[in-house]
Order: sequence, then structure tokens, then C-alpha cells
Amino acid sequence: MIRIMIHGCNGRMGQMVSKMAADDADVEVVAGVDISGQMENPYPVFAEIGKCDAAADVVIDFASVAAADGLLAYCVQKKIPCVLCTTGLSEEQIRRVEEASKQVAVLKSANMSLGINLLLKLLKEAAGVLADAGFDMEIVEKHHNRKLDAPSGTALALADSMNDALDHAYTYVYDRSGRRESRPAKEIGISAVRGGTIVGDHDVIFAGTDEVITFSHRAYSREVFAKGAVQAAKYLAGKPAGLYTMHDVIEGRQA
Repeated sequence: MIRIMIHGCNGRMGQMVSKMAADDADVEVVAGVDISGQMENPYPVFAEIGKCDAAADVVIDFASVAAADGLLAYCVQKKIPCVLCTTGLSEEQIRRVEEASKQVAVLKSANMSLGINLLLKLLKEAAGVLADAGFDMEIVEKHHNRKLDAPSGTALALADSMNDALDHAYTYVYDRSGRRESRPAKEIGISAVRGGTIVGDHDVIFAGTDEVITFSHRAYSREVFAKGAVQAAKYLAGKPAGLYTMHDVIEGRQA
């Protein structure tokens, strides 16, 4: 039985993880951390992670950027692996994630779904062929009106996947309103839409001469992310220090 702590347990994703874990015989949620205590949970909830004294094998994080530093410090101190799902981290925080991974296992992913992580792999192959053929690359991402960061971490991960295949020769542009010029060849445009209750839509567009190829992913429920997070926690528990991704979970890589 793998003992899980949920960081951000009272948020929408935290509650979804609780639901998924309750239906999984291989895991048990032993504690939660959330500044909001106005919710009943079948496990103890602490307002601050530093006050959590429950013995856990792995932490699943769906909290906030502001809480990420304290989470990493706690996991390093307690030597507890961490599935880090919070997006919108600053460059300095990403460096802290890398430093923490030298002392404890950290799995960082902008998106926990199997479909998105397969798409990341497919885009590398597509970009390697289509960019050389003169195709322009654009990403349009859509999320609910309560999402704080833009563009989404997933959109950036999709762009990074394509750029990895192109020797990082492409720059990202998020707004073209301040310029009047033809589109530069080596850029990836990323557009963000915020509205309603959209869970997560991502379209990757390869626009060539007289033809367009579009890769699309639609998430219709947050369950896909929660399920992936629980699978990642099961994979990461007991792993040695290092920086892991969802590709490791999918491929079942042994460190």
C-alpha cells in the first residue's frame, strides 16, 4: 500500500485525486495540506505542510505557485518523493526543482494525461519533417476562466517538444498586436483563450502552402489528470533522487 499526501487537497484537482485514490486498492491518502479548511475529508488536513506529521511515501501536488517552494523544502527535508503538477513556475522555481531533484525523486509534468504525453512524442517527429518543408507552427490553447497562468504549461511543453527537434532554433511569440511585419519563419506562436468551464483544449497547427495539419487534444474531465497523477505517484514511490517525467511512467523506466 502506497501512502499518499495531497498538497492542495481541497482544490478541484485535489478533490479529484482524492476520489481516484479512494477507488485504487494500491494507494491510501494519509494526509492533505490546504490553507482552506472548509471541507470534510476522510484524512487529516493541515493548513501548512511544515506542520504535517503524517508518514507518507509520496506527495501529489496540485496547489499553487506560491506554495511550491515550501513543498520542495519539505520533501527534501523528509526525503519524500514529489509529483509536482503545479504549472506557471518561475525560472528560479524551476531551478529549485532541479536542485531538489538531486536529493529526492521529483516528477514534474505540465500535464498528467496519457494523451498529451503521447502527443509530445508525436510532435517531435512531425516538427522534424514539416518545419524543414516550410510549415509554420502555431499553438492555440483554451482553458476555463479561472485559470491564472497563460499560456498554459501544457502549451509551453508542446512548443518545447517541437523546438527540441529543431535544435532550439525557434522563438516563442505570445502577442503580435504591437508589430506590423510578415511572420518570421522561425517562431512558434502561442495563443491563449480563457472562458467558461473549458477543462483543457490544445490545437497544434502546422500551416504549409495549400495544406494544414492539426494535432488536437481535448480533455473533457479533470479525471484524466487525476488518474495520471495517481499512476505517477505509484511509479515514483521508492525511486531514488532524480528528475522524472510522465514519459518515465508511461515507459515504466527503472532508474
